[in-house]
Amino acid sequence: MIRKTLGLLVFIFAFAALALPADRWIHVRVTESGPDGDRVRINIPLSLAEAVLPTIKAEKFCNGKVKVASHALDQVDLRAMLEAVRKAQDNQYITVQSKHENVEVAKAGEFLLIKVHEGQEGAGKASGAQKAGSTVDIKIPFKVAHALLSGSSDELDVLAAIRALGEYPNLELVTVKDENDNVRIWVDSGSYAD
Repeated sequence: MIRKTLGLLVFIFAFAALALPADRWIHVRVTESGPDGDRVRINIPLSLAEAVLPTIKAEKFCNGKVKVASHALDQVDLRAMLEAVRKAQDNQYITVQSKHENVEVAKAGEFLLIKVHEGQEGAGKASGAQKAGSTVDIKIPFKVAHALLSGSSDELDVLAAIRALGEYPNLELVTVKDENDNVRIWVDSGSYAD
């Protein structure tokens, strides 16, 4: 009888664990090189961010939304532009190469990809020696960008973007590397990141 009861309890807990979605965590890791370099580790469950953001009432940040006072945003319909890019075929759409930096903007599946390589001597050249520089890689899901722009035209809905991030099991959002610092921002189901 005890074995049957234990077996039933194990089955119920296993089924409940599979039925309940695992909480997603957003992680930020910043590492400065050198003996005095700082190390920052931030690990926050998205559910906590969803609960806390609406409680913040600051000048430009209220109820999970950031007010953006810029006339430049009035001149471009970012939502329509984002939707047009989302519906377009996968491709590298923008490439800027100069002596000191390369910038690439591409669409791959449901992601907008932005890559910036700067400070590299000869960055715009296909061959030749290059000095170390900084690299920024950004991967933005269109669902998250759409959620971020879902508020009024003068605000960014950070809360909606956080909720949209919860749909992705593992997602590398931002990496920044240079001679002195490394920054990584990602979402996964782990509660801790080294």
